[in-house]
Amino acid sequence: MQNNRSVVPEDPCDPRKSRMDSGEAGSAISAFPGSLTPLPAPRQDALHPHAVILSADEPANPQEILRAFERSLTGDLPNSALDGQDPRGRIEAPESIALVVGTSGSTGAPKQTALSVRALRASARATERFFADHPSIGSSKPRRVVSEDPAQWLLALPAHYVAGAQVLARSVLAGTTPVVAASVTDGVSFTPEVFLNAAEQLSCARRFVSLVPTQVHKLLEAAEASPALGSEIYDALGQFTGILLGGAPASASLLAAACELGLNVVTTYGSAETAGGCVYSGVALPGVRLRVVPEDAGLLDGSVAGDAAAAGRGGVSAGGPPNIGRIWLGGEHLASGYMGDSARTASHFFVDADGCRWYRTDDYGSLTPTAPNAPENEGAPMLNIVGRSDDVIITGGVKVSARAVAAVLESHPAVREAAVMGIPDARWGSAVAAAITLRGASGAQSAPTASGATCDMLREFCTDKLGAAGTPKYLRILADFPTASTGKPDRQAIYSMLYREYTNTRG
Repeated sequence: MQNNRSVVPEDPCDPRKSRMDSGEAGSAISAFPGSLTPLPAPRQDALHPHAVILSADEPANPQEILRAFERSLTGDLPNSALDGQDPRGRIEAPESIALVVGTSGSTGAPKQTALSVRALRASARATERFFADHPSIGSSKPRRVVSEDPAQWLLALPAHYVAGAQVLARSVLAGTTPVVAASVTDGVSFTPEVFLNAAEQLSCARRFVSLVPTQVHKLLEAAEASPALGSEIYDALGQFTGILLGGAPASASLLAAACELGLNVVTTYGSAETAGGCVYSGVALPGVRLRVVPEDAGLLDGSVAGDAAAAGRGGVSAGGPPNIGRIWLGGEHLASGYMGDSARTASHFFVDADGCRWYRTDDYGSLTPTAPNAPENEGAPMLNIVGRSDDVIITGGVKVSARAVAAVLESHPAVREAAVMGIPDARWGSAVAAAITLRGASGAQSAPTASGATCDMLREFCTDKLGAAGTPKYLRILADFPTASTGKPDRQAIYSMLYREYTNTRG
């Protein structure tokens, strides 16, 4: 299916006009203008006859998804539909649902997010335009842009995860055949060898991959441990036009290491509701509207919130604590809502007086005046994620952002990844607890003396940066985080472990 054609249609709206809306939001955080009308939940009859229905934690067959997307996204319907058995025939309604992404409800009630043909096309178009405008945003080495070349993708994430499904959708829209890593289909773990074997099968000059931070950590640590293997890893990673990093926050040290190697790694912010990432390295994609609307974010004013924003930018301060607000995203890339859930859809999806659809996220963020390495976006804001609405830990009457504590821990050179949570505590209400992994082989250390000394050092580090309120009362070192089927850290499993161990220590 490698025919060098693209079936991504042009945006009927002016993308630059859409993008400028984020600039307006960046000049000052302001209330939402005009009135917003809640949207109804998508109906079952909106499902495309070849719609992909993904279930949480149930592996999906990439080849079956590809075949379905070839029919839904390109209009190539089977003869039965053309014979009148499907009243929609070859012409797709604007909101024809092509993809439904289910979640297990580990962070809330289960939901089924419905993405239309239009949303998937808009998302693919935005990614293509972003890399045309910013070929080197995540790299210290300038890159040549040849946008006429087809984009080929490597699938290294499970296909039932929105980022994995998007790799397949974008492959169909680009007219290229994706390479599927053995870790996705053969029941083996993601290893440097698995990645290299898949990367060798790529044939296009412009190549892309979506990864989670844990996967990049594994690749870079393996490269450091073995010079011979490292040469192959660095060469393979360096061939990618874009390495999309999402699923979990990436530490500033990981991003710095990737930049030093000249890898074009971009952090992605988004969710199934936004067709995956729609803000790359803090920059809203073309056609994506971004606003930060003030409300009671429930975050600690001062050091924790301020240091979190600075850590997320690699330590670059905007000069004082940021103005924090709820993140709103608008554009054609948004989901149609939640299947069969009118109440939840109406609380998160809206349309304004101009007909633009908006999604009210559960995240809080701040905007800095100018995004780096974005000459065409002169003056456009850069988004810094502060935390989720359920990210707040109230400990001793003080509100602390779990994301902020994790960012500070990951800024220490010994720490690879951190997960921070609130554990019920009779004295404090909630106690700040953290699980961490260490860099390289040090993560395997489990001796009480070594672990105890390291934990004491990291607590002192947090106290210096955040004060007593943001210092973990319990800290646990793990060799690796348990992972969910998506490849992301299994936060439910980590919470259960921290809860059990913290409770036992308190008698």
